[in-house]
Amino acid sequence: MLKKMIETAVGDRKAEIVLKNAEFVDVFTGELCRSDIAIAEGKIVGFGHYSGETEYDVDGKVVVPGLIDGHVHVESSQLSPEEYAKIVVPRGTTTIIADPHEITNVCGIAGAKYISDACGHTPLEAKVMLPSCVPATEFETSGATLTGADTEKYINEPFIHGLGEFMNYPGVIYRDPEALKKLEAARNAGKVIDGHAPVTSGKGLNGYISAGIQTDHECTSIEEALEKISKGMYVHLREGSATRNVATNCKAVNAMNLRRFIFCTDDRHAADLNANGHLDYALRVAVKAGMNPVWAVIAATLNTAECYRLYGKGAIAPGYDADLAVFDNLKDFRCSMTFKAGKLVARDGEALFETEKRHIPAEVKNTVHVGKIMPEDFRIALKGTKANVIHILKGGVVTKKVVREVKSFDGDVDLKGTDLCKLAVVERHHGTGNIGLGLVEKYGLKDGALAITIAHDSHNIIVLGDNNEDMAKAVEEIRSMGGGMVAVRKGEVSSLPLDIAGLMSSLPVEEYVKRSEELLEKAYAMGVSRDYEAFMSLSFMALLVIPEIKLSDKGLFDVTDFSLCEIDA
Repeated sequence: MLKKMIETAVGDRKAEIVLKNAEFVDVFTGELCRSDIAIAEGKIVGFGHYSGETEYDVDGKVVVPGLIDGHVHVESSQLSPEEYAKIVVPRGTTTIIADPHEITNVCGIAGAKYISDACGHTPLEAKVMLPSCVPATEFETSGATLTGADTEKYINEPFIHGLGEFMNYPGVIYRDPEALKKLEAARNAGKVIDGHAPVTSGKGLNGYISAGIQTDHECTSIEEALEKISKGMYVHLREGSATRNVATNCKAVNAMNLRRFIFCTDDRHAADLNANGHLDYALRVAVKAGMNPVWAVIAATLNTAECYRLYGKGAIAPGYDADLAVFDNLKDFRCSMTFKAGKLVARDGEALFETEKRHIPAEVKNTVHVGKIMPEDFRIALKGTKANVIHILKGGVVTKKVVREVKSFDGDVDLKGTDLCKLAVVERHHGTGNIGLGLVEKYGLKDGALAITIAHDSHNIIVLGDNNEDMAKAVEEIRSMGGGMVAVRKGEVSSLPLDIAGLMSSLPVEEYVKRSEELLEKAYAMGVSRDYEAFMSLSFMALLVIPEIKLSDKGLFDVTDFSLCEIDA
């Protein structure tokens, strides 16, 4: 193979594949170059004038290295990994740093292995990180637990690339022994460690980074991004469905710090991927916000490859993997061709690969274990007239803890004439019977309930409603179909199953997108504010590591104090 590559590179052998008349981004110099690109044995062997067994004339287009998503939860697409590949590879993405945190919280290490194996049947290369926080905190009930000893056991598994986002930043800063054991295991194995430390700065940040944590995708401001970069971290420019910071944080990029920024999508659902795109969309957002387009390409390719030690990826140069995306231009980032290891795998938005319907392992099926839920289970009996309420900020992830006057009637809160809704988290992994109850304002829902088995990070059932009957009916529908999404309006039930761990659907992309969009519109017809993605934003109301107040199956949680709190104020 080596002899053949050298012969092709020096021009003594015809290349297997040549991209003719290519304008391409040289990520090492920041220049746009023009020449043929020669490929042999799945590698780029040179650029200059070449002829090939197969030639593609890409005149008038721009070739870039295949895009690399620096941090993504495939499960958040709500698609199987195979269907996910069909939607992102045609957009120019060839490699992902996959953190299977969601499915591992439900199914344990078998969930992580499923993501790796399923992606392995596609051209989408997945570098799987071992989730570091299963459960994310001790204040919720997850389907599985990965201890420090488990981390030591699994970190050297062949399918594990590194240690996933370390969300327990207080555990690092205050030297929790279990947290340190996980970090030591990754450090001893020489693995990359991903971070998650929103609004962490100063000496606390120093301690967090000293533990060997190298990245962060949770920067809420330019100032935060710049501090983290100044201390040696890589900062993700994130463009998810509910969490978006590219347009703001890309303004922190300059010629001196460019090489420390990378792109990621984190959580991006199927309908959004289908309508708007993947990393190609993030690049469009960045360029529109004023980021140099060549710099954006460098951040989405070479920087990510170097951060995650993906040697031989992220550049168009001799010896590098022939993972390539061909865009019409560096403004619209419309992908006309995607190559993986020199093979054309997508063209004009269509996948050129088939993924046969494969057996879904039993370990990731039938994951809803909950008893009969009754309307009275959602009664909230306040001791007084004031309650701690979850106030959702625009964007639908960060919340504020506010105190509101709340009336009661017959041992239950009276929500009539208010913009309050009830929120409940019903434990669904072990049949404990736990139900956490709270109140939310500004969601807008009236005369019904929404429920979903995606509830970051332990993925219990989360249900929102303005009456107990519809909330109980929504949970019953979830139970009967083994996980999914439900909208109940005045007793009328609409639903969509999520048959893989209660997180993903085995349906084809097109069918799933159609049905999920129909269900989403039913939620908006019930008054849900379009400031939120009705179901995705709801799923983050149980995420105990994002400020300021959230809900778990064990009750209301004050993220600032990092402790459970009472609903009574």
